[in-house]
Amino acid sequence: MPLVVLGLAIAWLYSANPLSSFNNGAPPVENLTVERTILDQSGFRLLVRAGGSEPMKIAQVQVDAAYWEFTQTPAGPIARGDTAWISLPFPWMLGEAHKVTFVTNTGAAFDHEIPVAVPTPAVTSANLVAQALLGAFVGILPVAIGLMFYPALRGAGQSTMNFLLAMTIGLLGFLLVDTIEDALEFAGESAAIFQGPAMVVLAAAASFLLLMGVSRRGGRPSGLALATYIAIGIGLHNLGEGLAIGAAFAAGAAGLGTFLVMGFTLHNITEGIGIAAPILKVRPPLWTFAGLALLAGGPAVIGMWIGSLAYAPQWSALALAIGAGAILQVVIEVSLYLKRSDGRGSSMMLSPPVLAGLAVGVGFMYATAMLVKI
Repeated sequence: MPLVVLGLAIAWLYSANPLSSFNNGAPPVENLTVERTILDQSGFRLLVRAGGSEPMKIAQVQVDAAYWEFTQTPAGPIARGDTAWISLPFPWMLGEAHKVTFVTNTGAAFDHEIPVAVPTPAVTSANLVAQALLGAFVGILPVAIGLMFYPALRGAGQSTMNFLLAMTIGLLGFLLVDTIEDALEFAGESAAIFQGPAMVVLAAAASFLLLMGVSRRGGRPSGLALATYIAIGIGLHNLGEGLAIGAAFAAGAAGLGTFLVMGFTLHNITEGIGIAAPILKVRPPLWTFAGLALLAGGPAVIGMWIGSLAYAPQWSALALAIGAGAILQVVIEVSLYLKRSDGRGSSMMLSPPVLAGLAVGVGFMYATAMLVKI
């Protein structure tokens, strides 16, 4: 019965059109977002997404305040939520800034800035291999280096263990804040139809609840299981970062110099130490360390490939939001594991080794993040 009433109400709304009495002649609400920009010898190619209340039609396109002929694929009005490629045979100049303005048939104008015109790199096997090598260098290698501290840390006493676990919480706490900040930034660049901030919150909450439910199926995780969850959380974070770096490659604006690459590497070394902390009391086989390094750092390579091939800001926001939820789950589990392993309960969280570990974890991540922020 409720569904029947709802169907009748919708049918009456479309047939009677009671909203027509509110029509004062104003044009429909329109919104246009540029999701991808490609520069090559033929000019500009821009992927746009419509977000208005009704299908919108691009009537004219300006480049630097001059009107230019353009080709739209597919042609015709762009429905709400749909995308179209706009091709402009504009003779752009290397290194110059350009401003593209889309004018709809209602007179609404939407601007898109190209700060520095550079050719978009073509997708080739050589480029994909180069991206994989860079992703391995900034993602897998530093995690593996951090895991190499495992033999030296095996003889650690309880105070050192508390310090290392607290340091893990500190570095994950910093990653959580940094991930949420980046996710909201990408969400602000996405089309309004995706409801960026709400998408970030909901995706993070869903990721947290799902991983929390999975981790508690066999009791509270510890040892290798806890290390695996730490690697998953870090891996999802690195996936989001890889998407952003891959998008920079696709835009021809990577700007990844040697100093910046080294900054990424130093920034991620502590992640390997954090993964090793829960397994210091066990002796897993060697392949386990290789698996943990790939789980935590490998997504950076995948993210670079996806970002360079099919980048859009909403996908980076979604990936980072999922990573934020995973990191929050790991922070809670490591905190509970720290309390259980020490045996002194909540009072232990205020002990000098724990406070020092939290400070070192946050401080190191903050200091090394200064090397990669541009």
